[in-house]
Amino acid sequence: MPLSLGLLGTGRLGSAIRAAADGRDDVDVVWSVGRGEVPGTPVDVAVDVSHAAAVAGHLAWAQRTGTALVVGTTGWDAALLPVAPSVPVLVAPNFSLGVALVSRLARVLGGYAAHAPVPVDLAVTDTHHRHKVDAPSGTALTLRASLAAGAGRDAADVQTTSLRIGSVVGDHEVVASSELETITLRHTAHSRDLFASGALSAAAWLAARPEPGLYTLDDLAADHLAGLLGSTTPTPRPRPGAAAPAAVA
Repeated sequence: MPLSLGLLGTGRLGSAIRAAADGRDDVDVVWSVGRGEVPGTPVDVAVDVSHAAAVAGHLAWAQRTGTALVVGTTGWDAALLPVAPSVPVLVAPNFSLGVALVSRLARVLGGYAAHAPVPVDLAVTDTHHRHKVDAPSGTALTLRASLAAGAGRDAADVQTTSLRIGSVVGDHEVVASSELETITLRHTAHSRDLFASGALSAAAWLAARPEPGLYTLDDLAADHLAGLLGSTTPTPRPRPGAAAPAAVA
């Protein structure tokens, strides 16, 4: 049977997820809702790409109804997350596995910078469309945390800048620069279809979790990226949603 899916949010990303699901036979979007009451029809998993003010209610609804929940909404307070949710909850700063890979590479780059013979400046930049509300993006904050952890520095020591221009879907750079060299990691999303496909993968992965609890995209990525970086440790996992949770373009 196909995975039954509920969509909380009908904006740019919600519409892209719906379109992606309509082209597959292993996912059935049972309902989608913008602002308003959540439909009563049960689903295997719900994906929240709505707005920050709605997240608390959606978390409460998921636990009340026993529905697994993927949260990709931006700008909500991490304190809203229950310490031990009664259902599987995945909080994703970005639904791209490519970004998850860059996050792991950022940790490696931080470690490289920590052993450089000269001082190294660390920075993260993010560029998104003019309508994106939060800045820095949740993805930028995650990359900053990875870079800082690898370097053994506080995240506040990583310069972080944001641009909100035009219709850019999402562009992130991680930089380590010294008087000797500059190393840059960059991820550019060309279409929201990238995030839509990733959201469906996250929903299917979460629906298969046997135990309730908090998960991140790195938990899913571990299944797909294991072994790519040899013995390097996974991306650090601060409490999901910490410091202005993830923005999804």
